[in-house]
Amino acid sequence: MSREVVSQISYLAASVLFIFGLRGLTKPDKARRGMLLAAVGMLVAIIGTLVKTEVVSYGWILVGLVLGSLIGYPLGMWVPMTAMPQRIAFSHMFGALAATLVGVSEYFTDLSNGETIGIPKMSALAFEVLFGALTVTGSFVAFGKLAEFLPGRPITYKNQNAINLGLAAVAAGLFAYVVFNPEASWAFYLMLALATLIGLFLVLPIGGADMPVVISLMNSYAGLAASATGFAIGNEVLIIAGALDGASGFILSIVMSRAMNRSFTNVLFGAFGSAPTASTRTSEGLVAAPISAEDAALQLAHARSVIVVPGYGMAVAQAQHQIRELAELIEKNGGEVRYAIHPVAGRMPGHMNVLLAEANVPYDRLYEMDEINDRFEEADVALVIGANDVVNPAARTDPGSPIYGMPILNADKAKRVIVLKRSMATGFAGIENDLFYAENSSLLFGDAKDSLQKLIGEIKTA
Repeated sequence: MSREVVSQISYLAASVLFIFGLRGLTKPDKARRGMLLAAVGMLVAIIGTLVKTEVVSYGWILVGLVLGSLIGYPLGMWVPMTAMPQRIAFSHMFGALAATLVGVSEYFTDLSNGETIGIPKMSALAFEVLFGALTVTGSFVAFGKLAEFLPGRPITYKNQNAINLGLAAVAAGLFAYVVFNPEASWAFYLMLALATLIGLFLVLPIGGADMPVVISLMNSYAGLAASATGFAIGNEVLIIAGALDGASGFILSIVMSRAMNRSFTNVLFGAFGSAPTASTRTSEGLVAAPISAEDAALQLAHARSVIVVPGYGMAVAQAQHQIRELAELIEKNGGEVRYAIHPVAGRMPGHMNVLLAEANVPYDRLYEMDEINDRFEEADVALVIGANDVVNPAARTDPGSPIYGMPILNADKAKRVIVLKRSMATGFAGIENDLFYAENSSLLFGDAKDSLQKLIGEIKTA
């Protein structure tokens, strides 16, 4: 069997594994297996590439393999879950950079060798460089906003929309020109430079609260760039994997935008159009009712139905293991515990699911918003742990709120609400949460992990 046949069989097997891996990610109980299948698929794809006849030397490949492993292992093993969103943005940046460099290298090599670049190949090269370059800078800005070394607020400037549209129009014109005139290297490199600026200007005007959608969109762009790379260099597995990544990322971006009541076109085109009007509602005249750990534990110990609402505060405190232990104590006392998962809780899709799975919370206890919302009215206690905007009733009642119309978890409809919170600070949206001042709500202040440990201790000694 020739090396080329082995390579093609490997690519076919890798593509099948990618598809099954992506399918596995649609269910929490199959997500780990899906990730494993996708990882094996990538390994098979790498092996299939290494045996190709075009590979004449393995020296630099081995250097890249070692360096990539040295960088990738710490990123995967040592980065905490709270930093995972920015790590993903960082990874997208490198993926897009790889696609861009391949495109530039392929174009430079063909041009230097005097080869004729046909319209199909030139279209693929220009596409991967255009989308790859804007993804590099766009992902870097998203990384900076999430890591908080860049301001999380929208950074706007005068004539922003006109500048963005102008840059996009010029880049599109250069794209068309270089496709039909491949020898015009000035147009190719000018398009590359403009694409890097477009990435910056697209993401800077978008607030930190919308970064999960931006990350998903950047993932889509990186996938499209990778797919174009496959067309340009004749690599089938890149075409398939890139198309899967691009399509799934684009669909996820739309779903997340709807879940956050955000305009997808605003995110897609760099907050093009008017920003939502900020709410003028304040906490003046409102009083939040604090609760002691003893009283909160008493309510939970005697509750027949408890719904846990995890949020980013849980991730920051790394309190998922304590939540599971508390739930087990409630269940030993005859109560039932469910977990309500909002689509955009945390800072990336599935953030809460991953954390709870890490703590071995049973998958069948996790409920999506549409499945759990009608059950809040029957719940004795809704335990809100570090969640804010996703349980804010202003989304239903305040037309002036920036989150008005956003689907939320109906925690306020439970008989009693206990909120674990460090302080009265606002969430990503920067607005007061009416839930914290409701008659049926009480706040247990402090670090979520410490508060949960106190609750566990009180229930054990009761």
